[in-house]
Amino acid sequence: MRVAIVHHWLVGYRGGEKVIENFLQIYPEADLFTLFWEPDKLPAVFRERKVTPSFLNRYAFFRKDHRRALPLMPLALEQFDLRGYDLVLSCESGPAKAVIADPEAVHVCYVNSPMRYIWDMYHDYSAGMGRLSRAFFAPLAHYLRRWDRTSAMGVDHFIANSSFVAKRVRRVYRRDSVVINPPVDVDMFGPADSKDDYFFTIAELVPYKRIDLAVEAFRGGKERLLVAGSGPELKKLKSQAPPNVEFLGRVGDEELRDLYARARAFIFPGKEDFGITPLEANASGTPVIAYRAGGILDTQNDRTAVFFDEQTPEAVAAAVEAFTERESDFRQEELRANAERFKRAVFREKIKAFVDSVL
Repeated sequence: MRVAIVHHWLVGYRGGEKVIENFLQIYPEADLFTLFWEPDKLPAVFRERKVTPSFLNRYAFFRKDHRRALPLMPLALEQFDLRGYDLVLSCESGPAKAVIADPEAVHVCYVNSPMRYIWDMYHDYSAGMGRLSRAFFAPLAHYLRRWDRTSAMGVDHFIANSSFVAKRVRRVYRRDSVVINPPVDVDMFGPADSKDDYFFTIAELVPYKRIDLAVEAFRGGKERLLVAGSGPELKKLKSQAPPNVEFLGRVGDEELRDLYARARAFIFPGKEDFGITPLEANASGTPVIAYRAGGILDTQNDRTAVFFDEQTPEAVAAAVEAFTERESDFRQEELRANAERFKRAVFREKIKAFVDSVL
């Protein structure tokens, strides 16, 4: 069986690329197709495969900022020659599913999210643009929405990474999907012998992650909050943070493991498609304080997390206080067991079983 794996771009190693890495472990002879390709930023398992980048990858102008290539992405994806492949596995939080598969092939699309910037977060992205960019982006997004829905017709089966995303797939594409949660590197983390006196969060510091809520929630309190990660919001958040909130920037794997394991609780104030970091915290024996919305409802419950129902600093602060009152109720072994439901091997087994069933 010839297998083609398609991802919108392979220029770093984050959640979407870890899904692709597991696809490659299931299908070790598969070929890779992608709009942009930066092999030095990826593990060896990617570089060992036959990789076909699009014509856009030839131009430094587009490689420097992939958003510049947005109008050309549909054309670039349609140029991939997938004749003779029996299975096409696309991984989608961009336009990857738009490839033209062989008529005899089965096309399975794993959806991390429909394209946020043209659907549910269109107005958020638009609001952050200048007047000229916004005037250009509005008609482009209108075109892309029509094209995105049309390209969904070429997919035989959709897999959503959470129940939350499955609802969005239904709303956007009018298609049903099976839910298979993404893989988590559970074995990379483990509990510490003791806890330190701080709360912890890590994220890319962009507006929709809502780290600002956590920062404000700790203002005027005696509890400490450590924030790891970088991004365009870092300077603004640091300038507004109270003295008991410390920004660590990007941290290495060893430091991250220690931060997770020694934290009293992990703060998760955003609404995510899935949310891997709360499970990394659970794998480290650390409970979660989270906004009750999005993909986290697939992974957390009242035995592993304390929830809040409004995205306000006051709601986060109240949840922190509620956590301190029942902190002793959380058990490291129960938290760890919850995370192990999402191990990489479990993901691969579910993907393989589903694909086998539809072939």
